[in-house]
Amino acid sequence: MKDIDVIAVLQDPVRRRLYEYVAAQGREVGRNEAAEAVGVARTLAAHHLDRLAEAGLLESGSRRLTGRSGPGAGRPAKVYTRARVERFVSLPARDYRTAAELLAEAAEEAGLDAGLCAAARRRGESLRGAAAPCGGLEEVMEVLAARGYEPHLEGGEGGEGGGGAQEGEGGRERVVRMRNCPFHAVAERFPPLVCGMNLALLEGLIGVDGPVRARMDARPGECCVVVEASKDNEH
Repeated sequence: MKDIDVIAVLQDPVRRRLYEYVAAQGREVGRNEAAEAVGVARTLAAHHLDRLAEAGLLESGSRRLTGRSGPGAGRPAKVYTRARVERFVSLPARDYRTAAELLAEAAEEAGLDAGLCAAARRRGESLRGAAAPCGGLEEVMEVLAARGYEPHLEGGEGGEGGGGAQEGEGGRERVVRMRNCPFHAVAERFPPLVCGMNLALLEGLIGVDGPVRARMDARPGECCVVVEASKDNEH
């Protein structure tokens, strides 16, 4: 199926809401949960989820959602996660990815890491404009969401969640992690160069003189950068 046909699958509003919900969870989602989340019947949700899987936008599998095994544990349920394959359409055809990879290769061979990071930090500052550095993790979430990073708050009692405190009730530090890296394809080929560039960009975007800071903390399947409370501003 061509990318334009795959993207067209999302034209149905219910199907699109189901896709967005599954993509936002960062884990396997069952049919009952997805149906309840978007307010539709389970049978309708199942139809659309399977259609998304057929199009390659979701990946499907099965597991017991009860957490039990053996007799009486029930039948495995069908679950869905977002597919890792990228889809894009450009009319007329463009190939910015090849240009980005060539520039990254040349920068890496020439040892231009420092210059690239400096340029990235300036770009982040330009994108922030006259706004002050981010004042907390909630503001960071808004800024990163607008840039396509798909941020989520992690840490504290109960794991992920909202709230304005920099540290959770359970005493664990809270950090903003990102499920999406906008530079994923190029970062896979040139990780030190592109991840360093990404860190510098985010430093400029959220500010380095405020109560939050960005740092490297790579984890499979997520952006290599996290944002946390600055050590000088913890309380």
